[in-house]
Amino acid sequence: MAAPKKGRRQGTQGKPGRTLVFILIALVALTGGMFLSGHTTPRLGIDLAGGTSITLQAKNEPGQKNAINETNMNTAVDIINKRVNGLGVSEAEVQTQGSENIIVNIPKGTNAKQAREQVGTTAQLFFRPVIARQPSVPVDGGKKGDKGDKDKKDKPSSSPTPGASDKGTDKDGDKGDKSGDKSKDESASPSSTPTTQGRSVTDGLKDEPTPSGKSSDKPQDKKDETPKPDPTGAPSAQLQEQFAKLDCTDPKVRTKIKEGIKPTDSVVACGKDSDDNWNKFILGPSEVSGKEVDDAKAVFDTQGAAGWKVTMDFSKTGAKQFGDITGKLAGKQSPQNEFGIVMDGEVVSWPFVQQALTGGQAEISGSFDQDEAKDLANILSYGALPLTFKEQSVTTVSAALGGEQLRAGLIAGAIGLALVIIYLVAYYRGLALIAIASLGVSAALTYTIMTLLGPTIKFALNLPAVCGAIVAIGITADSFIVYFERIRDEIREGRTLRPAVERAWPRARRTILVSDFVSFLAAAVLFVVTVGKVQGFAFTLGLTTLLDVVVVFFFTKPLMTIMARKKFFASGHKWSGLDPKRLGVTPPLRRSRRTSAPAAPVDPKEA
Repeated sequence: MAAPKKGRRQGTQGKPGRTLVFILIALVALTGGMFLSGHTTPRLGIDLAGGTSITLQAKNEPGQKNAINETNMNTAVDIINKRVNGLGVSEAEVQTQGSENIIVNIPKGTNAKQAREQVGTTAQLFFRPVIARQPSVPVDGGKKGDKGDKDKKDKPSSSPTPGASDKGTDKDGDKGDKSGDKSKDESASPSSTPTTQGRSVTDGLKDEPTPSGKSSDKPQDKKDETPKPDPTGAPSAQLQEQFAKLDCTDPKVRTKIKEGIKPTDSVVACGKDSDDNWNKFILGPSEVSGKEVDDAKAVFDTQGAAGWKVTMDFSKTGAKQFGDITGKLAGKQSPQNEFGIVMDGEVVSWPFVQQALTGGQAEISGSFDQDEAKDLANILSYGALPLTFKEQSVTTVSAALGGEQLRAGLIAGAIGLALVIIYLVAYYRGLALIAIASLGVSAALTYTIMTLLGPTIKFALNLPAVCGAIVAIGITADSFIVYFERIRDEIREGRTLRPAVERAWPRARRTILVSDFVSFLAAAVLFVVTVGKVQGFAFTLGLTTLLDVVVVFFFTKPLMTIMARKKFFASGHKWSGLDPKRLGVTPPLRRSRRTSAPAAPVDPKEA
């Protein structure tokens, strides 16, 4: 029975190289992924790279309970994100933290005051009558503009239909013919102007349809011709000129036209259809404010086969205002029978009206899919969202200060690492080589994973996260020390190095797992209950704690098994850190005790 037992023990000890190869392959793969992704450095947070960080806390409106929920918070995030993007910021972050906080991180190079104004104010939602509308093409006459002119000339006129597709500018003739047939059958009030959107509201309010396949008798006028103004409120010559020159494909232009607009003014605006094509508008003064929308929901019509639609409920004041404006628009030709739903200066939808809606309720229907219906409902309901946001904290860090803080953090980490290495070398001597190699592997894994998490989950390395990484140096070194001390205890009991390494591992493993579990639990709790930058510390601490377990199991233990076979360590060299004399072992070792001295002769005793 002794031989098989020995064979099993040798099998567990005989292939530590495979484990080392496994972790080295994983490290190479992570490094390769880092270079292939094009991100070779961790993504830095605002406090290290410079920029502005704003923390907003949600508050219920008076009389509104349980308004702070996931749907409302996500809607607010979407609105704020659009606002920040409107500033021309390409790397801004808007995300929820906890159940009632929104964090807005805006990188350096952005006007901090303007950013605070954008994210700290309530969303502005208005219903404005459409005076004129045209597809927008680049003014420079480039390829995109040429294509736009061609599409425009090819577009036939159509009549509004309840079942036309959403904001649909057809991309091919087949689709246009199909839509045209449907429009022809369901048309209620023909229009001579091409339209680009299709929704209906309680049979009275309808969004513009997809163009039909029937061609118009006359070619469409060139793009810079001023559209026919609203006969009840003709736009000024200056507004018409601004409309003719407006290029909605330019983000800077779209941002500029939103500046300084008032609800009582006629304005030019931009909006995207479902094919991601920009349209430009002349809009009249606001007739209904978004605050008058009590509720808006996306529902599926199972009875009328209309598919997904959006229902709206207005307040008493809003119902009267909405009835007045729909009554005015109902008798006009397209596009003057449309009204624009304008969120923060951008037209998000432009349904058309067929009859006055005086009941305080309306529904927008057409060829919505579920996501489109929910998005529009969220936008409509945000005007009456029972939430306000209080500016909890604002941190603005210059790029120079961020660089100084990063250097200070790196210096602190380097000092901490140097002190740990000095201690290991002074106390453990040769064993310090194994500990340093393990620290190196842990550092490499931490660096590559943090770098990859930047583009993957938008993880940003901030100053508290750097502190967490520094603390992790001590946690990782502690695991090595536990294992080394267990090995020394086995040697003090009289065992040689190779069996001491194997017998020490189960005891050290339990201690390491319990210690790391406690550290990870503390990091998890800290991450859940805190908000803001402290979460960076908790996340880094938890990540490095998990990596400590991986490194100890898959690198430190196999490497120690291999080193135990080397003469330098196995013989107990005085610089190996395992010298029996320095450990207080009294020779001979346990192995030599098996040779017993010959028994002394016993003198016979007399009877």
